[in-house]
Amino acid sequence: MVALKAHEVGRYLERPDISEGVFLAYGPDAGLVRETGQRLARRFAGTDADQMNLVVLDASELDADPSRLAVEARTTSLFGDRRVIRIRNAGKSLTTALSEIAADPQGVVIVLEAGNLLPKDPLRALVETAKLGRAMPCYPDTDETIARLIADTFNKAGIAADQDAQAAVRDSLGNDREVTRRELEKLVLFAHESKRLTREDVLTLCADNAALVLDEIADALGTGHAQALDTALERALAAAVNSQQVLISSLNHFATLRRWRTEVDAGKSPSAVLDGARPKPHFSRRASMERQLRVWTDDALNTALDRLQTAVADSRKRYDLQETIVRRALLAVSMMAAER
Repeated sequence: MVALKAHEVGRYLERPDISEGVFLAYGPDAGLVRETGQRLARRFAGTDADQMNLVVLDASELDADPSRLAVEARTTSLFGDRRVIRIRNAGKSLTTALSEIAADPQGVVIVLEAGNLLPKDPLRALVETAKLGRAMPCYPDTDETIARLIADTFNKAGIAADQDAQAAVRDSLGNDREVTRRELEKLVLFAHESKRLTREDVLTLCADNAALVLDEIADALGTGHAQALDTALERALAAAVNSQQVLISSLNHFATLRRWRTEVDAGKSPSAVLDGARPKPHFSRRASMERQLRVWTDDALNTALDRLQTAVADSRKRYDLQETIVRRALLAVSMMAAER
């Protein structure tokens, strides 16, 4: 029985221990499942494999014609090369047809791509118990795996990325490997000639600029910097961020501060609270967030939230005065921080 651990899959793909049989890539990260299936197909069939050697099917095609998998698996290549069959959206309906092939592959390679399968799932159980079967779990990237992927990608491309640029890349990525790969490829292409990446480059290419300016508004509010607030608000409006977005984002920010403040009042330091936060605030905001947790009390945060909620209600009633209502509410909250 061979059931690989998630952290072993990347290394295994570099040096598979069998050259025929059934390989199953499964898990909640659909992008990583596709990438794993593609890497296996390329390893065994080659990057420019002839269609006579590589067959790509969807499980629905095999459900409609149950005998097709056996026919494809036992068809000999005209050129004597290894036969590789890649099956997408694989499920338990394939177990019967796969049982014979798994027991006696006869040189064929079957690459299965499936969703998140439970340990007792028939397809997963079949592959894990087959002598020539390998099951590879594909789970969403952790901070560690994303950091390693970023570093490996830039190193292979010969790109020198500033430390804060790598941190900005990590913070802008999600949990889908396919999306992560596309973003990294975009950055590699951008830095193809210069071989350098800065944090500004990353923010320009990958970041959600609307989200960035909303963060600037929230931090200016929380630290009492009226001038920075005015500048950020002008940027938001110029970027077509509407008044309701600004207010809701500010409400969410202060609601989060109040939740974290409860932990501070229970004895935790602001630094410890931020260390345990999920998701973590961007590293560039950490000093500001720590300061806000020290400045604002629970009572003050409650007052700020009431002021912002009132502004939301008023701005919805008086659409023609939305911008004025927003400016007054934000300035009032900012002055509360400045006075503390």
